[in-house]
Amino acid sequence: MGESASSQNLGQGLFMTKKRRKLHGTVQKVIKPAFPHEKEKAEIGIQEADELYREIRVENVLTDPDGHKVRLKPGAEVDVVVEADSDATLKQPDEDSKKK
Repeated sequence: MGESASSQNLGQGLFMTKKRRKLHGTVQKVIKPAFPHEKEKAEIGIQEADELYREIRVENVLTDPDGHKVRLKPGAEVDVVVEADSDATLKQPDEDSKKK
């Protein structure tokens, strides 16, 4: 679900293929910084993750299509993309080879 590959032009006709997976999440809460020099965080619950590892916290800054900085609000539905270069991945064994 949500898995795909994308290509990135590296110049001179070279392409690097990236593998990616899109996960669905919900902003559970926005965490105000404890100190002025710290950044506001958004805690995101990822539905497809294992129960003990479901929440991640990220800096609560996004950029809209016009280049303006925006923030996530609690309850927002978000997509989390995990992306890796092809040389950082292994082929998934098929079901028949697992049974041997």
